[in-house]
Amino acid sequence: MTKAALAALLCACAFAAQAADPAPAAPADKPAAKAPTAQQSKMKSCNTQAEGKKGDDRKAFMKECLSAKGSDATSTAATPQQSRMKECNTQADGKKGDDRKAFMKECLAKKA
Repeated sequence: MTKAALAALLCACAFAAQAADPAPAAPADKPAAKAPTAQQSKMKSCNTQAEGKKGDDRKAFMKECLSAKGSDATSTAATPQQSRMKECNTQADGKKGDDRKAFMKECLAKKA
């Protein structure tokens, strides 16, 4: 065989092997689906409530529903740490530098 014929044969074999083995499929040990985010849950809820609405009426409803504060009280209420931080910041008014740093450390360490 000539070199050209041998090269053509090798190329044909490589091409055939690649065509026979398409891109590998997704791995079987794929991680489980993640839990929906708060925004995704809100979207699902609003979509359910918007059934029957069409056009501009639906668009207006979805805008209002999605922009409304969550019914979750935890999303708007301050945590105890946030409340303590706010209170300590108010009390630390006028203090600066190391004095303020020491005061804040002591104030935040107290149990409210």
